[in-house]
Amino acid sequence: MKTIAALFIFSFIAVLSMTQPPSDQLKAFPKAGEGTKRFVIQIPEQENETDFRVELQVGKMVETDSANRYFFSGKIEEETIIGWGYPKYIVRELGPMAGTLIGVDPSIPKVMRWITLGGEPKLLRYNSKLPLVIYVPNEAEVRFLIWRSDSEASLAEEG
Repeated sequence: MKTIAALFIFSFIAVLSMTQPPSDQLKAFPKAGEGTKRFVIQIPEQENETDFRVELQVGKMVETDSANRYFFSGKIEEETIIGWGYPKYIVRELGPMAGTLIGVDPSIPKVMRWITLGGEPKLLRYNSKLPLVIYVPNEAEVRFLIWRSDSEASLAEEG
């Protein structure tokens, strides 16, 4: 009888730990410092998470012309939280905006566009068991895309 009661209590505690509220999951992650914001992304569980990646996009909406391509300088850095081993992502500065120099008729109205950090996309391993936590300057926002690959690789042909 004691064994059954112990198993029941153990399974109840296990279920509670799997459904812990997000605030408990965030204990390892410090609050945002002055001049920064913290974004938390909880991605849904997938059947085969090795087939997925998460792309982080850091930027902001800016009024620009519609012809040129723009980007901000800066980078997304990964740091490990000491004592926990969890990764956190930091953008220390949303640098100056740069872009191509296509001549645009000044009478054409400006448009609002999502402008992100330049460079290669930041693709992260998909892990639904841990939130993605990103710290950015106050003027920045965070968006993300979920990428999925085919489970089977394609065969390359000799040429």
